[in-house]
Amino acid sequence: MGCALLLNALAGLLLVLLCKGSSVHGVEFGHLPDNITVLEGESVTLRCRIDEEVTHKAWLNRSNILFTGTDKWSLDKRVTLVNSSNSDFSVHIDKVQVSDEGPYTCTFQANNKPRIAHVYLIVQVPARIVNISTDVSVNEGENVNLFCLAVGRPEPTVTWKDQKYGLLSEGEFLDITEIKRQQAEDYECITHNGVAPPDQRKVKVTVNYPPTITDMKNLHGYLGKTAMLRCEAMAVPPASFEWYRDDHRPVESDNTLQIKNEKMRSLLLFANVTEKHFGNYTCFATNRLGTSNASMLLFRRFFSLILCPIMSPPTPPRPLDVIPRRAGLAFPSISPRQLLSLAFGH
Repeated sequence: MGCALLLNALAGLLLVLLCKGSSVHGVEFGHLPDNITVLEGESVTLRCRIDEEVTHKAWLNRSNILFTGTDKWSLDKRVTLVNSSNSDFSVHIDKVQVSDEGPYTCTFQANNKPRIAHVYLIVQVPARIVNISTDVSVNEGENVNLFCLAVGRPEPTVTWKDQKYGLLSEGEFLDITEIKRQQAEDYECITHNGVAPPDQRKVKVTVNYPPTITDMKNLHGYLGKTAMLRCEAMAVPPASFEWYRDDHRPVESDNTLQIKNEKMRSLLLFANVTEKHFGNYTCFATNRLGTSNASMLLFRRFFSLILCPIMSPPTPPRPLDVIPRRAGLAFPSISPRQLLSLAFGH
């Protein structure tokens, strides 16, 4: 209310100070809307139409005089007079800034009476994220505090969500108490104010935890054959693996044994099992947060040969037999070479 009274007073004072000029037509009030909304960076034209005889005219922005007739008072190069004719008195603002928001007044004097028309320029700014937490790495059980700061006009909303559960919270801050390893993922901040598509960015949260051996394979081995022992472990950061024999000697690769370490598992590969390979093996998985171990046995398996009886076809009855003979059992003849082939799989 006070602002409107001030503008009216300034407009009246301006009209008294203006020099007399040629007659033009007055403002058509219905063509000057109460509010004009524009996005920051766009351009806008404030139109003031004339339909009656006037002697003076001017444009004001708050307490600043922009134009008196065709004389420019504003030092802002973005503000220009689009037209000053008997029917139009319009102002153009190029690349609108937030500071341009506010009341504008087209004032004139007609029939020795001051006339004033007001318009309020609203400048909107798309919501955008201006500051957000960097990717974080924490130990399991610690608290995590993320922030996401956004600006925009009108004031934007800020929400957090993840891929597993969707919406987590509303507001600039996301707090996770005693985080679990299952909560390690990307957390997305989304800000929106209805002016433009939402702005969104992600924060990667890594949760560190000590190794846990999740799988191991206990195997039997055959002399002269290949064999493998496997040890798998979950850990962040990834675990390093070491193998030890039952006498606490570290296992090292040689021409008959190879250690193959991968991201989440370690393999003992025996190319040619000998007597010295049989025994107990312990796998150690270690990272900076701890160690886990598990033992497994490579034991000897002896070949066994099981001969299964094969039913022979029944003997045809003799012509004089009243009751047929019962079918008997017989073993097929097997050569020594065939026997070895069955036993060793050659």
